[in-house]
Amino acid sequence: MIQQAERMMGLTAAVFSQVAQLQKEAIDAGQDVIQLSIGSPDLAPATHIVEALKRAADCENNYGYTLSKGKPELLSAIADWYQQKFDVKLEADTEVLSLIGSQEGLAHISLCLVNPGDVVLVPDPGYPIFSAGPLIAGAKLHRMPLLAKNNYLPNLKDISEEVLKKTKLMILNYPNNPLAATATREFFEEVIALAKRYHFVVCHDFAYSELAFDGYRPESFLSIPGAKEVGVEFNSLSKTYNMCGCRVAYIVGNAEVIGLLERLKSNFDYGIFAPLQFAAIAALKGPQDCVKETAAIYQRRRDIIVDGFTDIGWYVERPKASMYIWAKVPTKQTSLEFTKDLLAHTGVAVIPGNAFGDCGEGFIRIALVQPEARLVEAVKRIKQWLGDLNGRI
Repeated sequence: MIQQAERMMGLTAAVFSQVAQLQKEAIDAGQDVIQLSIGSPDLAPATHIVEALKRAADCENNYGYTLSKGKPELLSAIADWYQQKFDVKLEADTEVLSLIGSQEGLAHISLCLVNPGDVVLVPDPGYPIFSAGPLIAGAKLHRMPLLAKNNYLPNLKDISEEVLKKTKLMILNYPNNPLAATATREFFEEVIALAKRYHFVVCHDFAYSELAFDGYRPESFLSIPGAKEVGVEFNSLSKTYNMCGCRVAYIVGNAEVIGLLERLKSNFDYGIFAPLQFAAIAALKGPQDCVKETAAIYQRRRDIIVDGFTDIGWYVERPKASMYIWAKVPTKQTSLEFTKDLLAHTGVAVIPGNAFGDCGEGFIRIALVQPEARLVEAVKRIKQWLGDLNGRI
């Protein structure tokens, strides 16, 4: 009998796997499923990005190993992009590192900074890798509840002195997945002060930095004075440029932290496939109209769901950013029970909130990854089903 390592004990994809299996069964049974569960964009990259990829793929010299750090041209493009977008100055050689998807970096960063038994502060609800990476490193998790009464920001005053003295790492994510919440500059200033006082590193996941609506502009953590002294920021081309499958991302910020991750990665793997790096350079340095168009598409999709749900008596908040809707379960059911019933009766697939932590119970996450007509159809089906429940909403 195969015995798993103890470090595997805390890892689970049970809820995600269960929802995926339910979707498969529904599709196999001939049901028309509207997939709003996995946050994988249905949009394609802009033409100039695809053309750059094709040109690079046609070059026979682009099929060898690449350095794990990333091509200098890519690192410079990332630094220039941050300067233009957020007025953050980065040294391309020491403060930028390419990643094979931001999840890869988030998975490995704890191995660089955390010893077994050290504390890592993680959000609850939170994207699963925020907990999985530290668990693999042997960390003890201290979960920070993200509650509506606190605008879905951790209440830093609730973290005890005892916990803070053992903390080596804090993980944050705004605009947030799954909550679609945003953070304020004042909150980041408090985080930086706390990190300096207790000597821990802050990792901010900024993957949804460009999916913002109604004129709102998310703050880069690194744009706050002192942030680079204590922290790093992860970002990705996945959502901004619709390049999820390309697995092109990066970490920027504190040179010492980035140096540690670079050393770890150099022992684990090589770099991103060269043609994908050239496509990324084209994305970062090319016309940015496609980014604005993508955000506008998600804003229209957001409004279809929010307005449609409001019309049927199901109130959900209208997020200022991200590609998700975080909705309170409108029936007297658990998150998973409602998710199962929703799929069975309407063919609409979502993720139950408890997949992201205990504080997610009672909610569902809706990913805005279908064309507008399909979202209108989803609202129509849900309206009919909830109407048949005789006042359970």
